[in-house]
Amino acid sequence: MDATGTGHRKPVKAEQPDAPARTGGPASFIGTAGSALVPLAPADLPDLHDFLVRADLTLSGLDAAGVRLWLLRDGGGRVCGSTGYELSATGDHALIRSVAVDREARGRGLGLELAHFALDHAAAAGARRAWLFSRRSGPFWQRLGFEPADRTRLASFLADTHQVTLFRASGQLDREVAWSRDLGRGASHPTPVR
Repeated sequence: MDATGTGHRKPVKAEQPDAPARTGGPASFIGTAGSALVPLAPADLPDLHDFLVRADLTLSGLDAAGVRLWLLRDGGGRVCGSTGYELSATGDHALIRSVAVDREARGRGLGLELAHFALDHAAAAGARRAWLFSRRSGPFWQRLGFEPADRTRLASFLADTHQVTLFRASGQLDREVAWSRDLGRGASHPTPVR
């Protein structure tokens, strides 16, 4: 239920909170049943944490200053999707984070929409290359133009990001699988993978 008590959420234009307005920038996202992606607020952290536990994704750094995250809630207010990214210090590399869809909502293209949203917003924020870690979802990311990448290279471009710092310190970096794609041709519309 929304703050007005009507039970209806107005679509919210999901933009990076401190980014300047951009002409021709990424579009708003309206998901299933008119649900809108909304930027993560401090009060949303417990719900996002619970959702990412169910999705088996990294929980650390969700509230770090450079991490941009958005939530999608179902009609009952439960988080059913998330997406986001973290920019490098130079701003030209983005680490895609927390792209997940609740099990009950899978198979309808929502994951692709959430991934496109993060890629579009990262590109609008200035990123020219997107990177991510995924040990289980390679085929999904390949559909979006990602190719296997060297994790050491990822870590060098994104050394200052919260997730890379954590993975290095914990030794998890050596167990990760890295993926990457160019954002120069438009984030949502990669060259088809052959």
